[in-house]
Amino acid sequence: MRRGRMLPAIALFVVVAMVAVACGGDDDEGGAGQTGPDGATGEIQTGGVYRIETDGIAYTSGGDPTGEYLGLSFGILTNMLDRTLLTYFHTSGENGNSLTPDLAEDFPEVSADGLTYTFHLKDGIMFGPPLSREITSADVEFAFRRIATESLVAQYGFYYYGLIDGFEAGKDPGPGGIPGIETPDDKTIVFHLTRIAPEFEFLMSMPATGPIPEEVAGCFSEAGEYGRFVISSGPYMYEGTDQLDASSCDALTGSGPISGFDPEDHSYFVRNPDYDPATDDPAVRANYVDEIRIDLNTNLADIFDKIERGELDGHVGSGNPPADVLQRYSTDPELEPMLRAGNDDRTWYITMNLTTPPFDDINVRKAVNLVMDKAAILQAWGGPVSGNIATHIQPPNLTGGSPTGEEYDPYETPNHAGDLDAAMEMMRESAYDTDGDGLCDAPECSGVLMVNRNTSPWTESEPVVVESLAQIGIEVDVREAEDHYTIIQTVSNETPIGMNPGWGKDFPDSSSFVGFLFDGRGIACEGGFNYSLVGLTEEKAEECGIDFVEVPSVDADIDNCKQVALEGDIDATNECWVALDQKLMEDVVPWVPYLWPEVLTTTGPAVTAWEFDQFAGTTAFSKVAVDESAQV
Repeated sequence: MRRGRMLPAIALFVVVAMVAVACGGDDDEGGAGQTGPDGATGEIQTGGVYRIETDGIAYTSGGDPTGEYLGLSFGILTNMLDRTLLTYFHTSGENGNSLTPDLAEDFPEVSADGLTYTFHLKDGIMFGPPLSREITSADVEFAFRRIATESLVAQYGFYYYGLIDGFEAGKDPGPGGIPGIETPDDKTIVFHLTRIAPEFEFLMSMPATGPIPEEVAGCFSEAGEYGRFVISSGPYMYEGTDQLDASSCDALTGSGPISGFDPEDHSYFVRNPDYDPATDDPAVRANYVDEIRIDLNTNLADIFDKIERGELDGHVGSGNPPADVLQRYSTDPELEPMLRAGNDDRTWYITMNLTTPPFDDINVRKAVNLVMDKAAILQAWGGPVSGNIATHIQPPNLTGGSPTGEEYDPYETPNHAGDLDAAMEMMRESAYDTDGDGLCDAPECSGVLMVNRNTSPWTESEPVVVESLAQIGIEVDVREAEDHYTIIQTVSNETPIGMNPGWGKDFPDSSSFVGFLFDGRGIACEGGFNYSLVGLTEEKAEECGIDFVEVPSVDADIDNCKQVALEGDIDATNECWVALDQKLMEDVVPWVPYLWPEVLTTTGPAVTAWEFDQFAGTTAFSKVAVDESAQV
């Protein structure tokens, strides 16, 4: 089978051996992911209903592909509803991070100067009911016009703004369309770029770029409205979509919304009768089951009790199973095969603001890294089953992992439990240690605001972080909040430290990790992701209403790595991004990275096939199969 295209040499990150993971080895295109709880292999049964519950799906745009920006929504869209020009194999490991053509016949034709990409669409790919018509290049172009529409709030439009010629945020393209996108015929779409972008093919696999019918979505002008009227281009559709009347906008809204989707209650998927499997690759979407039914249940314990009894087949939602469930499944030989896991290329970390005392001193930031008891944080998250301790910023998968098998760790401590002596020695180099005793004892070291989530496992790990900081004299006042991201994303708040954030790749390339998060040119006064303010300029400080503090910049390093990537040498590209990661850890020190997590769930006894979607970081819904006779 064709492996597809990758920019970085992505290797499967070794997961914890105690978990009977459904992720195979990095050369395994199905592997353990296509086995049932008893480990049996063979022909996979089709048909039936995959029954799951969720304790909460935090939709960012009510199901509208233009505005959805969470992994679970990515999984739902790309597995079932939304065929993009290029897509992923919806499996784990190396192959799961590989691109393959989907709506397009093949990978694009790229001009000699690297600025023009031409895609040709396959024949026979249809929108489902009530349209039941063939998809054209104009439907893809309309998706980009929606990304540019300010009121629709395209969450990751920043990747495209300024890259595609004439494509700007909030700028109505008008009747002439977007200058940098041409549709010379129904089967051809051409993109003209303003600069060379080796990541552009990855950007063509993001759900917001999938075809959207203007005759339906054009009826809705506000964020989230179209989510209740989504027309499928994939193998499944929302139950009840065929009851919509798309003859006019008035008729459409009068016949809807779709009964099978209510973001506050349920998502019910049935087969799309207009989907032709001959236009798809079964290695991408196997589409075993006839229906997938997701219901809301805020009682997480009840969900996993039902799964164990066989009344449900799985769970998706806001986090991993409760600690007692993980303990039981990881120690019971009968349950262990039904504990499923995958690594979604994510880092959980503590962020420090380089402009705010006492973290405006690099020696303080280094001391925090040295004193932090990461082993205790991991235990608070549920122990080794929950992941691997992070020793640097970027997940190893994105640059091929460590060739020695041991990850780079510039702040190595015995058993990852922190080294107080080394931390105090580093603190002595700081201006905030006024008497040289290894403690942060200046007035700025007391009453330091630390933002945290108000949910598990962050609340359980909070005492570990507070105590670790106290050992070197940093006394924090913790603010647990639902709007924790808003607080640290608002630059004028000048939040010193936050233990709430994490970052998972948007696509499997370092340009969506270290090449994005620390680009000073991307700092936003509100809603940004560079919480440490690496690369802050005087102009941006003034715009955001804070005093300017000179901080390190890695903008030139980012540009250099992107230039190296254009030359096509994967090893050199990986080496460049690894060097930037190391520079950030040693010369900038914006974070205390503490966990590369496992995404964990359990499946019921009726599940005969299950895979992890490496791209979306959730269940590969198109790869799940059930045995109806085993369902309760």
